[in-house]
Amino acid sequence: MTTHQVVSGSEWVEARKRLLAKEKEFTRLRDQLSVERHALPWLRIDKAYTFDGPNGKETLAQLFGDRSQLVVYHFMFAPDWEVGCKSCSFWADNFNGITAHLRQRDVAFAAISRAPLAKLQDFAKRLGWSFKWLSSQGNDFNYDFEVSFQPEALAAGEVTYNFTPGKHQSTDLPGISVFAKDENGVVYRTYSTYGRGLDMMNTAYHYLDLVPKGRDEDGLAFTMEWVKLRDLYDL
Repeated sequence: MTTHQVVSGSEWVEARKRLLAKEKEFTRLRDQLSVERHALPWLRIDKAYTFDGPNGKETLAQLFGDRSQLVVYHFMFAPDWEVGCKSCSFWADNFNGITAHLRQRDVAFAAISRAPLAKLQDFAKRLGWSFKWLSSQGNDFNYDFEVSFQPEALAAGEVTYNFTPGKHQSTDLPGISVFAKDENGVVYRTYSTYGRGLDMMNTAYHYLDLVPKGRDEDGLAFTMEWVKLRDLYDL
């Protein structure tokens, strides 16, 4: 920090304007990518999924409520875990305030995990979360969307995550899936993203990208080693 280049006001503005040109180009490319994402073909969902939630049993179609679009965050919380994934919790700390805004744009939101509903509710209460969170325990939803894996598949190294086969150690990994429902009540999968594809949904990370040290993760054993549940930080 103390060895960083220090310049005059005019030099700083010129350097900032050079970066601004690159930022504007990035924004235009991101807009183009969004157009292509919206144009992806849809996949009809014919399999019946029923979840345990705060309103009792709900099907995937019922999670839309009176909206035609649904975003699902695949939250890592296996049935035998006592707490949810700390990294998913980092993302989930962004959820409470956005659901009302999403609803104004015809979008429902929910998180889904394999852990039983009681565990989800206890963990949500601990961290002050009020977003809709449901349990997929007992159905194939997580497995079909390739965010949960059977032990034998993990042992054999036959796991597909982020549309790519490979070896993984965890029974559960994160993701986001998007669905649409037509006027006849038919549900379609329109998009899913995993891994670094979730990055742009984390507000705190993008604020860290603005500061001089950035995310400051280069010297860590793995990128998110520093992350803790919000109530465990020594502040």
